[in-house]
Amino acid sequence: MTDTSDTRPAEGETKTPPQSRLHHLMRYLPLVAPFLLWAVPCWVIVHTGQHWPLPVTLVGTALFVLGLVGMPLAMARGHGRRQQDRAAIIGDTLLGTSWVLFTWSVLLGLLLRLALAAAGVGESQDRARIVTWAVLGVTVVLLAWGHLEARRVPRVRRLDVQLPRLGPGLDGMRVVLITDTHYGPLDRARWSARVCETVNALEADLVCHTGDIADGTAERRRAQAAPLATVRATRARVYVTGNHEYYSEAQGWIDLMDELGWEPLRNRHLLLERGGDTLVVAGVDDVTAESSGLAGHRADLARALTGADPHLPVLLLAHQPKFIDPAAAAGIDLQLSGHTHGGQIWPFHHLVRIDQPTLAGLSHHGSRTLLYTSRGTGFWGPPFRLFAPSEITLLVLRSPHPPTST
Repeated sequence: MTDTSDTRPAEGETKTPPQSRLHHLMRYLPLVAPFLLWAVPCWVIVHTGQHWPLPVTLVGTALFVLGLVGMPLAMARGHGRRQQDRAAIIGDTLLGTSWVLFTWSVLLGLLLRLALAAAGVGESQDRARIVTWAVLGVTVVLLAWGHLEARRVPRVRRLDVQLPRLGPGLDGMRVVLITDTHYGPLDRARWSARVCETVNALEADLVCHTGDIADGTAERRRAQAAPLATVRATRARVYVTGNHEYYSEAQGWIDLMDELGWEPLRNRHLLLERGGDTLVVAGVDDVTAESSGLAGHRADLARALTGADPHLPVLLLAHQPKFIDPAAAAGIDLQLSGHTHGGQIWPFHHLVRIDQPTLAGLSHHGSRTLLYTSRGTGFWGPPFRLFAPSEITLLVLRSPHPPTST
């Protein structure tokens, strides 16, 4: 492993992509989203023709009002200046619960009511109460399943990736990708250790973490991140920042990962050599780094590749898939990213697709660039994953001209 990074500023610095439509939309969501997330289920479950006894109606309405008021208060205490983990857990759980309630209140509230009416099932009150119990039942089942999915050690997803410029000496190189571990208010130190054990069983040549290690400072989440020191790779362990590092003292996380034996690739590259062939492994800061105000933090692909032989294949680590445009323009062979969580809680993936070019999996861009987007290893915020399972990814790099056996 050879370090060929260059600390001098380079011309042609990669520009940070402009703010997307999702960022503009997000400005208004905090004002209306909590009301909609709680008011719509309240209306569907309690007030649309069920004619519950008055005590039931009052208690049901009070519970939804409590959620409407309590969720933003708990989130503010948990994720604001006070950083109270217990409040964050309550607020995040209420957020996930309200999203699932809202989704299935809309879907079942409309579709099931129409289906029951078309089938001539009972009176309107009977149909309304069937919808209520169906929404509540589906919500409970999905939340229980989604919580188990979020807390489990991710399944390993394995795929072969052929890179046309990869030399035969590098054929079969094993690259393990973890990302978006999001160590946070829920203590997942044991989960972290089990993830690292799973990674070690894959006998990787290169292990990559593409950011969003945690929600909170390195000092606060050190115990959960500490098992990362046990990860083994025959060639290198490399890391790039995600957007969440820039919410909580990014330099502290860079320093901790360095302390744990990982190589932070801040607009730098390494050379991995095997069998007479060489792979450039480069990394860039997250695209939000420049707006963080931290001196020297920005996504700079030109600087990351300074000094690299342009004829060598390049594997690039970039937290967000949206960085694929400059990567494809530069002729990168393979970009590894995370960030999307695959949507995490269906159908949130529709909003993610407004902001990102891909949601998950392998995709082709430009004349030769491949992008692999991981659904993430952990979860952010609400402790649920619905129809977007987490993953540890094993990518086996393949050369179009593998070495011949003798």
